[in-house]
Amino acid sequence: MDIPQTPETDLITENPPEKKRGFLRFIFDLLETLLLSIALFFGINAVTARVLVDGYSMRPTLDDGQYILVNKLSYRSNLPEYGDIVVFHFPVDPDQDFIKRVIGLPGDEVIISDGQVSVNQEALNEPYIAATPQYVGQWSVPDGQIFVLGDNRNNSSDSHSWGAVPMDNIIGKAITVYWPPPDWKALKHIQITLAMP
Repeated sequence: MDIPQTPETDLITENPPEKKRGFLRFIFDLLETLLLSIALFFGINAVTARVLVDGYSMRPTLDDGQYILVNKLSYRSNLPEYGDIVVFHFPVDPDQDFIKRVIGLPGDEVIISDGQVSVNQEALNEPYIAATPQYVGQWSVPDGQIFVLGDNRNNSSDSHSWGAVPMDNIIGKAITVYWPPPDWKALKHIQITLAMP
């Protein structure tokens, strides 16, 4: 007599080692993402800075409350150029950061008289300023330092009142306004030119 054969059935059971491997893979992916995020954060901060404009000393170019992206590598091997907008640690209080325009380089003679800025006896054409300066003075820029002024000449704490900025204090070159969105713009580093005779 034949005994009926019952088909074999495969019991499907979850393999505990597979479940454990899946969980370990998830943890590994999470850690990898976290480490990559940290590396990117420090990498971006090594080459750029984000700075809040606090005040009106750079009007009309920059305004109070705008956020600026700064290239920290701009001056690693080069001097700033005339007209560059730079961010630096305030020489009188290095805990404060200022943003101004470069007017004089090491060895330059800067004279402000009759509302006109001159560098090495050459009057400058400055279409970016809010108004002509209502003060006078003469400064020699020491080696390793730069002379900076705010575009809002008569409402700016800058080199005309506290002196030149050591190159070591420079954080970098301002490159763009990125906040608020309606103000977004790439900053023009207008090359300072001689005034027309």
